Amino acid sequence: METLQPLNQELHISLEEKLDRIRLPKAQNQREIAVVLSAVEDTLQDQQYGSTPTAYIAALLALLGQSFQPSNGAASKGIALSVVYLLDLVMPYVPALLLRQKFSEILISIAPVLTNSDIEAPLIKSSIGCIESLLIAQNSAAWALPQTEITPRRALSRLLLLVSDPRPKVRKRAQDAITRVLQTPPPSPSLDHPAADMCAEAAMRKLCDITGANGNYNRNGKGRSHDEQLHFELIHALRSVKIIATASGGWPSKKIEPLCRVLLNISKSTNEHLIIAAFEIFEVIFTGMADDFSSTKLPRLMEAITELRPSRSDSQLLTPWIAVISRGYHISSQIYPEDTFCRLPEIFEIIAGFLASSSQNIRVSASECLISLLTNSIPYRVILEPSIYEVETFDKLARLATSLLSIRYQAGWIEVFKVISTIFQTFKWRSLIRMNEVISIVGELRKADSFDGKKEADSVLGKAIEAMGPKAVLDILPLNLANPRLGQTGRAWLLPVLRDHIVNTNLAHFSLEFVPLSEAMFQQVIDNDSYEKTMEIKIFDTLIQQIWALLPGYCNLPLDLTTAFDKSFAELLANFLYQKVDLRPDICKALQMLVVSNKEIFTTEAPEEEVLVQGRVTKEVAKQNLTHLSKFAENLLAVLFNVYSETLPQFRGYILQSIDAYLSLTPEQELLHIFSRVASLLRDALHEPKFTRADKQTKAEHRTDKMPSVAHTLMDLIITISIYLPRSAFPDLFSLAALLPQATDPQVQKKVYKILPRLAKCSAGVLALQDHSSKLQDILIKSASTAGAPCRRDRLDAIGVVIQHLPTSCLHFIPSILSEVVISTKEVNEKARAVAFDLLIIMARKMNQGGIIAQSKIPDMSANAPNVQASLEEFITMLSAGLVGSSAHMVSASITALARILYEFHIQLSLNVVEDLIQTIDLFLSSPNREIVRSVLGFAKVAVIVLPEGVLIPRLKTLVPSLMSWSCEHKAQLRAKVKHLIERMIRRFGFELVYNHCPDGDRKFINNIRKAKERRKRKKDAAGDTEHEYGTTTEKRQVNFESEYDQAIYHSDESDFVNDDSETDASDTGIGRRRMHGATKVYILEGSEEPLDLLDQKALAHISSQKPVRMKNSLKFRNQMKPTSDFDGKLLIGVQGGSSDDNSADAMAIDGRGQGVVEEGIGAYADAISGRDAVQRGRGGRLKFGNKREKDGEGDIEVVGKTNVKEKKGIEKSRSVQNAVRSKSSSGKGDLQMRRLRNGGVGGVKLQQTQRKGLGVIEKVRVGRIGKSMGRR
Repeated sequence: METLQPLNQELHISLEEKLDRIRLPKAQNQREIAVVLSAVEDTLQDQQYGSTPTAYIAALLALLGQSFQPSNGAASKGIALSVVYLLDLVMPYVPALLLRQKFSEILISIAPVLTNSDIEAPLIKSSIGCIESLLIAQNSAAWALPQTEITPRRALSRLLLLVSDPRPKVRKRAQDAITRVLQTPPPSPSLDHPAADMCAEAAMRKLCDITGANGNYNRNGKGRSHDEQLHFELIHALRSVKIIATASGGWPSKKIEPLCRVLLNISKSTNEHLIIAAFEIFEVIFTGMADDFSSTKLPRLMEAITELRPSRSDSQLLTPWIAVISRGYHISSQIYPEDTFCRLPEIFEIIAGFLASSSQNIRVSASECLISLLTNSIPYRVILEPSIYEVETFDKLARLATSLLSIRYQAGWIEVFKVISTIFQTFKWRSLIRMNEVISIVGELRKADSFDGKKEADSVLGKAIEAMGPKAVLDILPLNLANPRLGQTGRAWLLPVLRDHIVNTNLAHFSLEFVPLSEAMFQQVIDNDSYEKTMEIKIFDTLIQQIWALLPGYCNLPLDLTTAFDKSFAELLANFLYQKVDLRPDICKALQMLVVSNKEIFTTEAPEEEVLVQGRVTKEVAKQNLTHLSKFAENLLAVLFNVYSETLPQFRGYILQSIDAYLSLTPEQELLHIFSRVASLLRDALHEPKFTRADKQTKAEHRTDKMPSVAHTLMDLIITISIYLPRSAFPDLFSLAALLPQATDPQVQKKVYKILPRLAKCSAGVLALQDHSSKLQDILIKSASTAGAPCRRDRLDAIGVVIQHLPTSCLHFIPSILSEVVISTKEVNEKARAVAFDLLIIMARKMNQGGIIAQSKIPDMSANAPNVQASLEEFITMLSAGLVGSSAHMVSASITALARILYEFHIQLSLNVVEDLIQTIDLFLSSPNREIVRSVLGFAKVAVIVLPEGVLIPRLKTLVPSLMSWSCEHKAQLRAKVKHLIERMIRRFGFELVYNHCPDGDRKFINNIRKAKERRKRKKDAAGDTEHEYGTTTEKRQVNFESEYDQAIYHSDESDFVNDDSETDASDTGIGRRRMHGATKVYILEGSEEPLDLLDQKALAHISSQKPVRMKNSLKFRNQMKPTSDFDGKLLIGVQGGSSDDNSADAMAIDGRGQGVVEEGIGAYADAISGRDAVQRGRGGRLKFGNKREKDGEGDIEVVGKTNVKEKKGIEKSRSVQNAVRSKSSSGKGDLQMRRLRNGGVGGVKLQQTQRKGLGVIEKVRVGRIGKSMGRR
């Protein structure tokens, strides 16, 4: 007998939890439901039925029948909604057997809701939920009943009608209900739900009604509104099809072909939403068939889609059909890989026929489909161990690929070349012999000068080289470089293709083929060495470079490493390293590639089958290769060390990488021996006599041409070796670091500090850092006084590594080194500052972990100092000690450090600590030092951003007046910083609160901020309306910051750039407008002769942010460009030209030096009044004097020895002018004119030493004191 199990397997308490939410309603619409539930529960309690789901549903059904009585009228709608809502809530917990027995009764009770068109959406949604629970409870026998009776099929048909309901929520609820019903089929041997066919028929019927009886989607030209309505209905119909396909794991097998036909016809539509919806259905169908349960439908589906192949001339339908084929066979290759591969030639031939189409879209779609088929349909097993039938499949595909190079496909050769490249890429070494004809044809095409597809042909040959190896390709297309035969052209163009694609091949081929070829090229160069370097010799040199550029590819996972890389080949490479400097990069890269490629295979976690297909080298073979290379490591390292010491620093990188690769293979004993030798040489080099100052200057003059010191070279080798040393060698390594306090060379210091971060990258190095932590701490503390500025960043990195691995018993190192870290936050080097801030965070986290700080071990502390507990608050106390520093620089750095810690740990700090910190920093706003105040402003900004309002609002009464005291200080951008901080406070705390705490004299400043903000908002709204009207948008320039702290400190809004000195809107000017809107217009200044070449390096000089004004044709412009001269005929540079009879206002200017009719003295007097050095009255009536020197050149008359007659006349003239000026001006302005005369001269002659000889009384004093000096005289 079937047990009474609830539909929902949740615990009974889940129903109680849901009912509890209704009993205590929070929303207004649930109160009436709560009343009905209370009445039902009271009835059940009175009749002692209990609170079981069965009792609930019996009472609710009785109440539902009463609520739909016609006599009740509209008043019963609210009760009906509450009852149906409760039924929807309870029915999932009712036993399935009971629901099957009461199916007719329940359905008849709910039917009026579904059939009445006046019922509101909430009631229909709850009714759909009830029907969903009923349908899920039915068995196969119930689903077999006809639809004409009151059966589950009849109820489901009503749900299918609601799927297209115009109300979105009703439609969504019906869709979800059908999905759950189809996903919960009753137990049966069938793969599909019993109602899946019915749902598919209904959805197909709806789809065909919309698109037409034959499934063709046509507009019929009935207007735009009709098309939109048609699209709307079609989208919902496709949505229904997608839901059914998703829920039933695909589409019913018998209904696949009609659906595919309709979907492919819909795909011809120009509406992208319809196309996407159609392809989503195909995707759902294919995805649903990916599991083993539904995979049996896939062959029938693919056959149906293949049979629906459109005509070759149907360009609209071919593209979607090809895309569906590609996706379908991708799924098929995952389920039936071998069968799909065997069918690949058939489908390949069908799709390849479309490559001859005249439509490029069809050719591109066909090529992409073929590429997808080849990539996904060839399993690894077929490549590794093919059967006889699978070998025939490879042969068929190769013949089809060869046929694609016929003249028939000439229009689509670009797509054909992509397909052939994919064939080489997927066939791997199975391309040998099969694809030889393809290589020969492509090589002949590539040789023709008129062939346009050289790039695509090179790609095909490159893939062939990767798959078949260079030997097979060169046997078909020989280079013909050494001894070309008559009629055979050379193929030097093949060398770059070989260089880019050689991989995973035989290294012996390079020794047999290319080493003799390079020797022949060398011989050609030697034979012609006595002659002038001709073009042929340059060609031979280029060929030698290209030949040896192939070596890294041959060394990339070679198949014959253990046999090809022998002693003779290693000696050959060593000799070339010594003798041929130009070949060193390629040889070093090849040596490194031998190690790296085998290590990558040995350490990979990919499946063995995949590794074998990709590289034909197993992990065991890779291990053997590494062991073989380790035998040559010591000798190769010796050669590389020597070459490294002979190479300039800018060319050493690739050598050091090769050294690092072979150090990883060196046995431990040999590695120790190498380290001891290098360390002893380093000690000797560090004790060599230092350079004198003259030697250093000489060395600096030729730094790029001179070799670095031996100590620098040896330190590079020590850094590289350090990570591979065993633990027993670390004491000797750290003994080298002990020489750091005595080292005075900044480069040596930098390299010593780099050892510690490198050690932290390996597990043995981490253990060594922990074991020798005390020694490293002493070295870092002692070397603090000798550390130079260039090594600051590396020193901070080293300190950070030591602190990260610091034992809890050595926390005294943090306060010992803290002052250096704090002061480093003010370093000029940006990277050093960033490291210093990061180091502060590392220190704080280390202190936050707890421990004991032995203060007696801190330098300059008393031996009796007590121990303290490490904590974050203690670390802030240590930082606060810098606030009483003797220098403003230290105080500023301490405040900046505290701001960084506050930003990072504001959540973890206690409220008392934060308040004390703010109160302390607030005092420094009264400091007269601008550097300190800038740091305080940064701290205040961090506080405003991260701290809660309850902490900051009580401090506003002192903070705001202190900030306003710096609102008039323009130096160091203090005014802008204060303004930005006030804006932040206004945005967070409100304008009124900040305004009330502002002093009366500074409230105009606050009002200015508010008004500027309102103006910006108005302009932004106006600009937004304009952009919306014209369809344009303006994006604000985004500034990227390295950290959130930098963004908090340095980020500012566009309001920072608003002019705060007046009520004038900054956006009225060009600069303000650009800054306000964030987008800057850029203009190109072109000449009249030729357009601007944007590839020229000088093109940036022709890019302007201001709109150029074209005035070349105007009279004013021509007059301005005329040269100007004085009455002596001397050209005046920088003075606007013009004719002497110009009637413009410029002709009547008081500066008459350019006018021949004005006396010289008058012009000088005018300069004294309105010129650059004139006295001006500033704010408060104070006099302001200019002291800028003119940048005029030397005078035309050179003063040497005696003065000639012309000089005497000039001096006499200057005396007369001096007297005239004294008589016409006051003493102050006359003295100013004397300075004017001394700087500029008269009549184009500068009076320098000649003036002093002739006048004698002129003193070289500041402008403001001329009057006093004249008075003394």
